[in-house]
Amino acid sequence: MPKIISPQQNRLFAALPVASRNRLLPHLQMVSLPLGQVIYEPGIALQHVYFPTDSIISLLYVMLDGASAEIAVVGNDGVVGIALFMGGDSAPHRALVQSAGVAYRLPAKVLQEEFGRHEEFMAWMLRYTQSLIAQMAQTAVCNRHHSIDQQLCRWLLLSLDRLPDSQLTMTQELIANMLGVRREGVTEAAGKLQKLGVISYHRGHINVLDRPRLEQLCCECYAVVKTETDRLLHQLEASVCNAF
Repeated sequence: MPKIISPQQNRLFAALPVASRNRLLPHLQMVSLPLGQVIYEPGIALQHVYFPTDSIISLLYVMLDGASAEIAVVGNDGVVGIALFMGGDSAPHRALVQSAGVAYRLPAKVLQEEFGRHEEFMAWMLRYTQSLIAQMAQTAVCNRHHSIDQQLCRWLLLSLDRLPDSQLTMTQELIANMLGVRREGVTEAAGKLQKLGVISYHRGHINVLDRPRLEQLCCECYAVVKTETDRLLHQLEASVCNAF
């Protein structure tokens, strides 16, 4: 039986005001996002925002020499394209599909009109932006002060939180690009986790076997980001319950 995908599987979209959701639904388009697809590049005018359901999109800063590093991940907890309601029409970073799946995209004009029309919608989108900024800041601290082993644990946990199961499809080369480190470093770190029985890795498929142990091996950065994300989503979901 084919998997049923709905915009409501994006927790941010599902928790938006009912009036806003009803106005946006007719304009949503389901799109398939293959691994490695670039959704937008730095400085290019954004045409859509994306609400991922079972996919993950990485936000990457790209240097002039082509080197890159991930600054945040967005999955079923949020939306990609915040520049469109933050006063700009382009972003300074690249958006790349980290984990293949589905997202619902919404035309930029429709989002901007709703942002200006509905005060509660505007408030929730800005609160989500706050949680995304918190993730970006913590990622910068982690990349500066923590080991590759700890960074990999953080990255795996953040990715798992945004997927419906415990398996990731990801090459070590792509992980290295996300973390802004050499592939050899990722290979060594992943090998340690595999020897400990925390993960299994084979031909680009990563299965997390012992999540509690993975959390123990991680630095405090994961908990900081998770706490902020959970706080936002709990507020959103509570507001939906109260509306009924």
